[in-house]
Amino acid sequence: MDSEDAKQTCEILRALPLFRHLDDEALAELGDELQWFALPGGASLFEQGDPSDAFYVLKSGSVGAFRDDEKGVPRLVGVVAAGETVGEVGMIVDLPRNASVRALRDSELLRLSRADFEKLVNHHPKSMLAMARLAVRRLSARNEEGAVSAPRTFAVLRHNAGVNVHGFAEELVKMLSVFGDSALIDKQRGSGHLSSWFNELEAQTRYVVYVADADDDWQSQCVRQSDCLLLLADASETPGEWPPSACADASSALSRPRHLILMHPGKLIRGAAQRWLARTPMIPHHHVRDAHDVRRIARLLTGRCLSLVLSGGGARGFTQIGIVRAVREAGLEIDCVGGTSIGAIIGAGVALEWSDQEMFDNYRHSFVTSRPLGDYTLPLVALTRGRRVSHLLREQFDSRDITDLPLPYFCCSSNLSTGQLDTHRDGPLWLWLRASCAIPGVLPPVCHRGEVYVDGAVMNNLPTDVMRAYQPGAIAAVDIGADDALRTSLEEYATPPWWKLVLDFRRGNRPGIFDILIRSGMVNAELASAERRHLASLLLEPPVRDIGLLDWKAYERAVETGYQYAVRVIGGQRDRLYEQVPLRV
Repeated sequence: MDSEDAKQTCEILRALPLFRHLDDEALAELGDELQWFALPGGASLFEQGDPSDAFYVLKSGSVGAFRDDEKGVPRLVGVVAAGETVGEVGMIVDLPRNASVRALRDSELLRLSRADFEKLVNHHPKSMLAMARLAVRRLSARNEEGAVSAPRTFAVLRHNAGVNVHGFAEELVKMLSVFGDSALIDKQRGSGHLSSWFNELEAQTRYVVYVADADDDWQSQCVRQSDCLLLLADASETPGEWPPSACADASSALSRPRHLILMHPGKLIRGAAQRWLARTPMIPHHHVRDAHDVRRIARLLTGRCLSLVLSGGGARGFTQIGIVRAVREAGLEIDCVGGTSIGAIIGAGVALEWSDQEMFDNYRHSFVTSRPLGDYTLPLVALTRGRRVSHLLREQFDSRDITDLPLPYFCCSSNLSTGQLDTHRDGPLWLWLRASCAIPGVLPPVCHRGEVYVDGAVMNNLPTDVMRAYQPGAIAAVDIGADDALRTSLEEYATPPWWKLVLDFRRGNRPGIFDILIRSGMVNAELASAERRHLASLLLEPPVRDIGLLDWKAYERAVETGYQYAVRVIGGQRDRLYEQVPLRV
């Protein structure tokens, strides 16, 4: 390479944490051994299981890492942006590739072969040993935290002429600027430039937003330059076909992340997401009513968001209402919500943006005043009929679809037909909440389209792993089950006479059938909770031993306990939390 290219390559290498410790001699030698090549969008760099025979520095563009899911379908697990490295750990530890990597758009890379790497190790053993140690530490951090790079360049594309793409893009850039240098490039500023101009711009700027307002050559250029595509549509319009250059289908987008942005005229339009997602299925969607929503989208896109995960735990889950209040009062924005069982129900209120008072009043009505488990029946399927719970959920959440919720949301249920945990991100909200809280033996299961669903806590009582796969960023997790031991001082192996049962219950010395069934439904999921708790940036385990699993009358005390506990914990971790999650702006 010529002197100018060599100088640029050295600057790229010196900026990488992996090579920052190398001296000038080692850095120059490394630069001489790197081989430049171009990789067109969609092309494969290497496949999962291939031998690790080289590593790469991404000079421009972006590549994605893919792993096959349980059905053998490749799933995007990370994005590598310009200025980052690919495949160094596999080569250093001599293991096969653990993921397939292919270009998400036209990219330029620098390649270092295994032979050249070993030559450098021999010439500069101390420097290269330090590099190897750093690479292994990076691998460990990724495995522990699930960290992946976030997209850095975005194309804002409209569906029709009535969508204000410039207004959205300007607000998006304003929020992205909180996290690093950001630029908005429209047709007037970007047309006529060569790829080298765009590469230099992206190398010098943390985030670049390309905005297009017509289906023309400039829109095609925006798509070629972007790691992530934002498809804007007017929620009030009748869904139609997207322009070809908008890459509305996965194949034309080359597996790049795509997000459907629904622009609402102030008030959220019910049912709009279902209609539009029918045209662009299987992609995340966001509702935009004002600048506040655009700022939340910026945090979600860049992984600088705060996701909330709420666990099951019967009446003890009411502590989570107080915890939500404390999180809000601390100035932290909740951007994404997921949960299981009672946590799923309370999380739905958060996703609906209920105020603290609305949450307190609505859940007190549903769980204290209305006695949801009061419809006992002959226990052929369950101890209760489940009609009262279903009625209360329909009354509280009516016919709303999960896709209508202002915040991204999911709830979990255990599918007894498939033996797997199901994650629900669309469909009737009340129905999947009913499935998520269907404690085996207490509430009858939900039977839907030939399959049988019960409480999500049976398989996963703290779905931080689901949230991590769904949305990168900080996670605040509330684990009620962690303090949910069921104890007794009795010594027996058979049911005693009825009069002794009555006496034991009055003394509070005997767990009842509801307590036993609830705990039995959660205990298997607890075995994996240690790993799931470790995924949380903020783990909250409120003291709930003095609150019974079905002690609905302890509602006010539970809420206050959660609030006071969270205030203490968040106050003690304030500085660390605010480094990860931006305050309201």
